[in-house]
Amino acid sequence: MDYAIEALAPQTPVELAETLCDAAVRRHTIALAGNSTKRRMAGPIEQADAAISTSALKRVIEYEPRDLTISVEAGLLWRDLTRMLAANRQMIPLDPPFEDATVGGVIASNSSGPRRRLYGTARDLVIGMQFATLEGKLVQSGGMVVKNVAGLDMAKLMIGSFGTLAAIAVVNFKLQPAPETERSFLLPFDSLARAMAARDQILASVLQPAAIDLLNPAAGMAFGDRAWLLAVRAGGNAASVDRYEYELAHIAGRLAVENPCPETLWRDVESFTPAFLGRHADGTVVRASCTLKELEVVLASFEGPALARAGSGVCYGYFEQSEAAASWLSEAVRRGWRAVIEFSPEERQQTLELWPSAGGDLEIMRRVKNLFDPANLLNRGRLYRRI
Repeated sequence: MDYAIEALAPQTPVELAETLCDAAVRRHTIALAGNSTKRRMAGPIEQADAAISTSALKRVIEYEPRDLTISVEAGLLWRDLTRMLAANRQMIPLDPPFEDATVGGVIASNSSGPRRRLYGTARDLVIGMQFATLEGKLVQSGGMVVKNVAGLDMAKLMIGSFGTLAAIAVVNFKLQPAPETERSFLLPFDSLARAMAARDQILASVLQPAAIDLLNPAAGMAFGDRAWLLAVRAGGNAASVDRYEYELAHIAGRLAVENPCPETLWRDVESFTPAFLGRHADGTVVRASCTLKELEVVLASFEGPALARAGSGVCYGYFEQSEAAASWLSEAVRRGWRAVIEFSPEERQQTLELWPSAGGDLEIMRRVKNLFDPANLLNRGRLYRRI
């Protein structure tokens, strides 16, 4: 945004609620963000009178490692949270792509990565939340007990809302213990059909990998192999990880299993999107959600780099030119696929059709928006220009 607006960074959740209320009383439109790492994601925020950032909210509210729970403010950087938990061999396995993202930004955008196959998304790991409304209220939803579900649906509304409803102030997570040992495998195949057959065998076996991603040859070049690459992440005790090697040797061949796997594999997979966008000013990324059976035909439709959460049915296609992405999306809609332009150049976000087939849930989303923000002041257009 290149226009002059009032920039505010409240220091506490109470100040955040007061700041939102003050702007709302004056009928000022609001641009709400954390560290603004995902400006190219979803839709653009329409011109606003005030910019409110949660980046100053960085405290750890409560952390008891033995309880496997933690409560932190929304402005804490995700990488700092990850580092702190790792010291106690604990984790929140969401794997968001932007290392400088804040906790609030990760949750508001519902960001996740390779390990969603085993651990789920933010809706599975968030057990409570405190958020500030335009009325100046701090609403507590859920709690600090893993089995506590009272009021959790209110918090779930905030996940993936891109700050269009309220401002996330505090998030409570259930934690996962880090596995005793981990090993990853990067299995090359000379065709998509063979890679999919291996994927099917793995999912039908006794194996339960934390992640199973599939990269097409154009994406595989980033890992030094122009082939269809199936990346498998295994964790557990030493015996269970050894079982993976045995089973995968039968599925993909002993040579594939014994090939050395890059130490930075998962870090590079998680950051594939920001790395691509950093290299291409007009770079655009589409996301398609499909069934496991449909994944093969969706992946085959991409001419450029493509990456799939092969055990979850989420595909990402990468285009160096936004026009090519728009053309692909138009064809995807014609074929009945559920797809959006997830990342695009900021200057193109106003003209691209980002979410062409919203479906029946959009009307419900608009009703919820009206309940929280009847004057449409907060992050207007941020949800793929639909809300």
